[in-house]
Amino acid sequence: MRVVSLLLGAALLCGHGAFCRRVVSGQKVCFADVKHPCYKMAYFHELSSRVSFQEARLACESEGGVLLSLENEAEQKLIESMLQNLTKPGTGISDGDFWIGLWRNGDGQTSGACPDLYQWSDGSSSQYRNWYTDEPSCGSEKCVVMYHQPTANPGLGGPYLYQWNDDRCNMKHNYVCKYEPEISPTDPVEKPYLTNQPGDTHENVVVTEAGILPNLIYVIIPTIPLLLLILVAFGTCCFQMIHRSKGRTKTSPNQSTLWISKSTRKESGMEV
Repeated sequence: MRVVSLLLGAALLCGHGAFCRRVVSGQKVCFADVKHPCYKMAYFHELSSRVSFQEARLACESEGGVLLSLENEAEQKLIESMLQNLTKPGTGISDGDFWIGLWRNGDGQTSGACPDLYQWSDGSSSQYRNWYTDEPSCGSEKCVVMYHQPTANPGLGGPYLYQWNDDRCNMKHNYVCKYEPEISPTDPVEKPYLTNQPGDTHENVVVTEAGILPNLIYVIIPTIPLLLLILVAFGTCCFQMIHRSKGRTKTSPNQSTLWISKSTRKESGMEV
């Protein structure tokens, strides 16, 4: 069921063009599936803004997530799809590897047992690996990145895209975070949604799509001041109209309703 869930997530991601365009750096991507994790691709244009393995790990944990662990090939393909949509032509995003949560706790192992010493920083027991040809090289390279170098010439293992490479932990790279699902089992589930504002910051602004009523509340509450202002303006106009109407119909008690000329008119030929 886990693999099916991930495959469905990949199909949703790639099958709806409008959704694909919404995958941007720094934005958390969630799916309408209570068993499906959320992810965030953190890409930095400026090399000086990229982070070490430990910094990436702490950044994910500060938001309630972990540095990406991968359970199987289906999840690997899902992440590849997200990165493809993140870096599609026109976005300005190009080369830049991504830290994942795999690392090795040991010094200088170069023996054949070295690949078996790598473990996931979130404690996952997953044995899935997607090493590039001749990797890991071990030695002082203890932390793992997912290759993302679309402009580099292919090597012996093909393009440097999405396969894994061990690197020194103090090197500066982008990273991918992973989070627990954010939809409860009682919520209606129809489509993927995103949370957090785009950008390279780590703000945690949650935007859920968990039914019609919450959405109506979000729309109505901000409009209450405007509605009150309209009611006040309408009441003022009505009061002024009523006041003017009374002023026009009211007459003085000493004033006759008949018009009488004050000047006497002499009729010719008539004398008393």
